[in-house]
Amino acid sequence: MSKLPFELLLALRYLRPKRSFVSIITLISVIGVALGVAVLIIVISVMSGFDHDLREKILGFNPHLKVTRAGLPLDNYAVVAKSIALDQDVVGVSPFVSGPVVVETPADARRASLADTPILLGLDPAGEGKVSNLQSNLSEGKFDLHGRGLVVGCDFAVNLHLRVGDTLSVYSPGEIKKMEYAFKHKEEYAAIPDDYEIRGIFDTGYYEYDSRFIVASLGNAQDLYDLNDAVHGLFVTVKDPNQAAVVQQRLAARLGPDYTVTTWLDQNAPLLTAIKVEKSMMFYIMFFIVIVAAFGITCTLITFVVMKTREIGLLKAVGASNRQVMMVFVIQSEIVSIFGVATGVTLGLFAVYLRNDFLHFMNRLTGFELFPASIYNFSELPALIVPGDILIICGGSLLICLLAAILPSRHASKLNTVEALHHE
Repeated sequence: MSKLPFELLLALRYLRPKRSFVSIITLISVIGVALGVAVLIIVISVMSGFDHDLREKILGFNPHLKVTRAGLPLDNYAVVAKSIALDQDVVGVSPFVSGPVVVETPADARRASLADTPILLGLDPAGEGKVSNLQSNLSEGKFDLHGRGLVVGCDFAVNLHLRVGDTLSVYSPGEIKKMEYAFKHKEEYAAIPDDYEIRGIFDTGYYEYDSRFIVASLGNAQDLYDLNDAVHGLFVTVKDPNQAAVVQQRLAARLGPDYTVTTWLDQNAPLLTAIKVEKSMMFYIMFFIVIVAAFGITCTLITFVVMKTREIGLLKAVGASNRQVMMVFVIQSEIVSIFGVATGVTLGLFAVYLRNDFLHFMNRLTGFELFPASIYNFSELPALIVPGDILIICGGSLLICLLAAILPSRHASKLNTVEALHHE
């Protein structure tokens, strides 16, 4: 004699009919739940990966805090930097100069001249390591800004066919204004650019940074923008990036209203908020796939109830209560749900693991770049498996399947014994 409850034994027997190992209708229900769970895991993991990797790229390239003056350069930045460094949570302060420039590659027998308008970032080489990870992201060359040295992004180098050791001409904003003035007044003016040598190429893995930024020394950037000893602002690094808003308030109170302190969240709030909202919306939308699969379980149970009406009558005739009859079909539903969820989790995790291999295969097969970095800013499809998300998906799926089983199970328990026994 088995010690298992007869409801469980009967549910297992119904799931394993005599004519076939697993009935087709049960198998379809399992597949439906599995696909719903797998798709949900894949989508949520990719959205979590986007959010996580984007934050990592932003924090690796951008400072935690930026201190500027509204419309004015900082001519006393050393004094301001010392005042900022007194804060207990500040671990690094470095001056910067940032703005757009026009660059041009020299023409030779191999290629024509190419031009672009990147953002020039002037940094102090001694303090750069305290405010960003550029030095650790070098893919070629070295982080050498001495003299007329430049470090550029990998995608910027590809677009302009640049390699380490090549020369790049940089037109200062002052030269561009003189050219504009001469053009408006129909005068002749020959702009003289400054020639720089490409000393290194960085690869942050984020297209926006790798294609739009070039890095020069602070002194060269000051000369290009005619700032003398002034700078555009200060980059500040704190111990905990998530506490940047707290430090922001303290620094704003210390520096006064003439200075503006912005956090990395302030500078990237629209993008980060959009990803967070999109993840939440996708979570709810994708759960409808599981709900559709749950309807398959409902249809399966209705079919079983119709097929087993006579047996239900026999159960009630020998003393089975309404609750016991109902539990037979509820347990049957939960077994199908557990198998479906377990299969879905396995498929989902496996698909997340092979996502980039599959993406590269489809790129080769179709000849199209299905995940272009110029649009999504990532060279690889990011993903992050969050255990809490997996638990919510599994628990929610099991709950939905349980609710889907209530109606047909309750109907089975309410069948009249006499009418059930006369059922053909």
